[in-house]
Amino acid sequence: MFEDLKPHLAELRKRLGISVAAVIVMFFVMFNFHEPILSWLTAPLDSALAEVAKTSKNAAQGMVTTTQVGGTFFVAMKVAFFAGLLAAFPIILAQLWLFIAPGLYDNEKKMFYPFIFGGTIMFIVGALFAYYVVTPFGFSFLIAFGAFEFVPLINIEDYVDFFAKIMFGFGLAFELPVICYFLALLGLIDDRMMSGFFRYAIVLIFIVSAILTPPDVLTQILMAIPLTLLYGISILIVRAVNPAPKEEAYMAEDE
Repeated sequence: MFEDLKPHLAELRKRLGISVAAVIVMFFVMFNFHEPILSWLTAPLDSALAEVAKTSKNAAQGMVTTTQVGGTFFVAMKVAFFAGLLAAFPIILAQLWLFIAPGLYDNEKKMFYPFIFGGTIMFIVGALFAYYVVTPFGFSFLIAFGAFEFVPLINIEDYVDFFAKIMFGFGLAFELPVICYFLALLGLIDDRMMSGFFRYAIVLIFIVSAILTPPDVLTQILMAIPLTLLYGISILIVRAVNPAPKEEAYMAEDE
């Protein structure tokens, strides 16, 4: 059995190696731009601090700080890594596809570019949704809560980790329609299966939201709501790609 797995393990090691190499290359490229990237990342935080400062005398003293001697350097490293991972995402998707491609039919292999393009676009949409919708609302609420009693001194190392987790969490969550589309294309799921699984999907969505977001209820809810909508959209996509046979649909209605 192990001999049968060796070619697959060798292929997996190759694809992982290429993916890691792509992230490393992009890391060095993005390190040269870490300052403007960091300014972009901290913009929602700066806006939240300024907004809260208008209503609280303590918040006027709020600022972004670092607690380590080399904190600024390590933040630059983290920013470059996360930006490099994002830049290398299309290559990572390509390696994932090339790993599973040998098990696909010729007509299915033609979906290579739609998979890469669609997966990348939805990841970016999810990250931008987190940046422009979730973080402004979330940061304003979280910083304003208790700002009348405490001075908000935000640790930049913690903030970068917090922010990156939110963006990547939403980016991965928004891959749901793409994943469902290709599973339907392969005939592994249909719309009746997804509709019947909806009640369990809601539970799983909240579990995934708790895993992919920082440990606060507000952010989890802000992820769970669009994920639920995306699940509904995915049902419509699957219905268009691989609808359940009419006989089964009638049987389901009778039951």
